[in-house]
Amino acid sequence: MEFISASGEDRYAALVRAARESVIGLDLDGTLSPIVDDPTRARIHPEAAEVLIDLADQVAAIAIITGRPARQALALADLDHVGEAIGEHGKQLHLFGQYGNERWSSLSQRIVSPRPPRGLSSFLSGLPAVLRGADATDAYVEEKGLAVAVHTRRLDDPHAAFDRLLAPLSALATANGLAVEPGRSVIEVRAPGTHKGDAVRTIAAEIGARGFLFAGDDLGDLEAFSAVDDLARAGVATLLVCSSSDEHDALLGRSDLAVDGPVGVLALLRQLTTDAAAVRRH
Repeated sequence: MEFISASGEDRYAALVRAARESVIGLDLDGTLSPIVDDPTRARIHPEAAEVLIDLADQVAAIAIITGRPARQALALADLDHVGEAIGEHGKQLHLFGQYGNERWSSLSQRIVSPRPPRGLSSFLSGLPAVLRGADATDAYVEEKGLAVAVHTRRLDDPHAAFDRLLAPLSALATANGLAVEPGRSVIEVRAPGTHKGDAVRTIAAEIGARGFLFAGDDLGDLEAFSAVDDLARAGVATLLVCSSSDEHDALLGRSDLAVDGPVGVLALLRQLTTDAAAVRRH
């Protein structure tokens, strides 16, 4: 891992001291789960469950904040079993799905979700024409219930296809009262208003967090980074972590620490667990 902000090491030390009253917020894809061409085949890193369970004993709460539907995230990351094990430490695992529009916890064991946004069905009706016009008819369209994601990763030139699609998809989304969230070779369209930053603020307030770490890897995490910056200005010990990616430049300038993808994230969490335990012993 590499500290990249001038105060990064000091921020890490402050977070270690506040660990018992801290929330660890984590994106899923690219942060705990390696990026794969087919998003339905993504799986949490095989060592992640053990790392999260060990970490839970040293912090106030762990929150997974993802753009994936909560039910899908639970299945792909086996989070219900991870949450059950964390519960044995007297702690909770929190899951915010679809950028915070859905919520699950290991205590409630149920997903709370709103109705699909108005305009989504009309957007879907107009989507095939946009794909044809951008020469991207083979893009993978993922219907998430509350959102639609158009993935270009499978195409011959994912970046060029992404660039061709962004403007017309944004126009179609705006015409239907929807918001656009660009990601790693994916353009997601969803209801406006709720984003990962709201999830950060919600869990921080509920826990009464004196510390907050957030790790993410792409543009969809910028709102979470902004919310953590707000917490820092309010006196909370914070640490922003960039999990390296094709889009990491968007986050690097906002980060305190850069790590090498999910492997690096897990190494950081192991170190945090060790350092926080050492502080408790003293």
